[in-house]
Amino acid sequence: MTEHPTSHEGRQPLAARSQERTRPRQQDAAPAVSPATAAIPGPAAAPGPAAGPAGLDPQAAARREGDRLRFVGAATRRIARGIDLDEIVLGLCRASVPTFSDAILVYLRDPLPVGDERPVSPFVLRLRRSDRLRLSEEETDSPSETERLRLPVIDPHGDLTPAAELCEVRSGGALAEVLRGVRPVFGDSAAARAALPELLGAGRTVPTGHRAILAPLRGRRRVIGAAVFLRGTERPPFESNDLLVAAQLATHTALGIDKAVLYGREAYIADELQRTMLPDSLPQPTGVRLASRYLPAAETARVGGDWYDAIPLPGSRVALVVGDVMGHSMTSAAIMGQLRTTAQTLAGLDLPPQEVLHHLDEQAQRLGSDRMATCLYAVYDPVAHRITIANAGHPPPVLLHLGGRAEVLRVPPGAPIGVGGVDFEAVELDAPAGATLLLYTDGLVESRLRDVWTGIEQLRERLAATARLTGPDHSPPLEALCDDVLDMLGPGDRDDDIALLAARFDGIAPSDVAYWHLEPEETAPGRARRLARRALSRWGLDDLSDSVELLVSEVVTNAVRYAERPVTLRLLRTDILRCEVGDDSPQLPRQRRARDMDEGGRGLFLVNRLARRWGATRLSTGKVVWFEMPSRGQ
Repeated sequence: MTEHPTSHEGRQPLAARSQERTRPRQQDAAPAVSPATAAIPGPAAAPGPAAGPAGLDPQAAARREGDRLRFVGAATRRIARGIDLDEIVLGLCRASVPTFSDAILVYLRDPLPVGDERPVSPFVLRLRRSDRLRLSEEETDSPSETERLRLPVIDPHGDLTPAAELCEVRSGGALAEVLRGVRPVFGDSAAARAALPELLGAGRTVPTGHRAILAPLRGRRRVIGAAVFLRGTERPPFESNDLLVAAQLATHTALGIDKAVLYGREAYIADELQRTMLPDSLPQPTGVRLASRYLPAAETARVGGDWYDAIPLPGSRVALVVGDVMGHSMTSAAIMGQLRTTAQTLAGLDLPPQEVLHHLDEQAQRLGSDRMATCLYAVYDPVAHRITIANAGHPPPVLLHLGGRAEVLRVPPGAPIGVGGVDFEAVELDAPAGATLLLYTDGLVESRLRDVWTGIEQLRERLAATARLTGPDHSPPLEALCDDVLDMLGPGDRDDDIALLAARFDGIAPSDVAYWHLEPEETAPGRARRLARRALSRWGLDDLSDSVELLVSEVVTNAVRYAERPVTLRLLRTDILRCEVGDDSPQLPRQRRARDMDEGGRGLFLVNRLARRWGATRLSTGKVVWFEMPSRGQ
């Protein structure tokens, strides 16, 4: 039996000493393999009639084969533990070096094809990762030992190999033929001698003898890369059974990469779906400030059925919505998107909150018999300082008052959306200026460690404690309040998605509101101009009088033309000046270009040119046409 080669000083073999220096890494890669076995020595002489493989006696050969199998098992487990692409490639490198080889180069197709999609051409391989056996600092001072381990493609002093970063696989070339064959080949075989220079780059060679293995990486449908295993001169060369080991490592790595690429695509789709289903940004309605947060249940399941929304309504009101579809799948996210779109459409019709939930319930039943969701729909009126809330099986909101008192609002619980055949009830509550309303999904207050009512009480106490820090006369900053609420979550409290919507009620003071009823008659536009001029003079906005009078006259004239009941005119002064004209005609005005001889059709053209913004909203009782003007100094 041939012994391991030793240095001229008669010391322990360099490969064995290198393995002892890197033992923590080797044990992490394949703990079942001993250092002596890790070298997997090659043949020393031709086997005799009674000898086992590589000239060993049958017992030694059986032990080596057992060690080889244990190494393969430990290495493939290490590779299989990876979830993303980098973890899988790193697992192959750490499992191979130094236990199986002194260095490894891993090339992957660029870009990697996903699933059944056709790969792009040309066929390009990119060096994804390289790894090598490293010497300790004291041994790198010995030139002889360093030179013995130096391989033509490995720099023992650097972090990267000088191998080519990119390689274009020529159709019909030597490298293409090896990759098409799938099976690993020794580096000194005829096929590999022609393929390796194409892969590594011109002028780069590998050690002679069975000291290199080129292993194609084939996924489920096509070759996705290649791995090159290398051994130095102080290490026994590879033997024929090592081709089977390389094949196992390559197969498990390729299949893992295939799964990682598919998972990455699914995660990307899930992220895009979730991003498009939730609002990119919240509106900035008059009289209320908004903040929101969304947290997925886990990084590996970043899509779910929780959603929130804030929808501006006529009359400077705003609808606040939060909901939770059962489940955490793509289906749940798709249903959530449909329900959110339905809620936006119903809000645009200015239906009462209980009617919105009723129609959402009907929509959920049309989507399927098992489509269940909870939802809370609230409408805030900054002029009346009131909020109307309807609930469909959702956790109740929490109202944080300006003085620091936090209360759980008593709203009828209702049945979840999708049950069918149930009535929803709305309640109207005070919404004092400076108060903060917190809407949330059950992932914030319920987990395996606590029930929902315990979590709601903890949330109430957390809000009260945060408010006490800012004093009785100041509300806590809204964004910081949301972050502080999420900080109450412990390590075991993330069992579900979390959607959070916070609304700070500023309201609109009565002194900043002017409201009139106008009879639908010819004198209404003139009266509207006079009333608007007086209100602007009272507010110190005389510089806006000419523009506002002109626009009010045009909008009121159009309303009087079709109205049968009194027309409403309202002016709101905040950071902007907003004018709203309502009538009982459902027909919405449309801007058009008037011809030279037309008597009408120029009113909305003037509104569009002079106003900062304008719009029209259909109501259940008619419509509202509004426009906004910048206040003085803006």
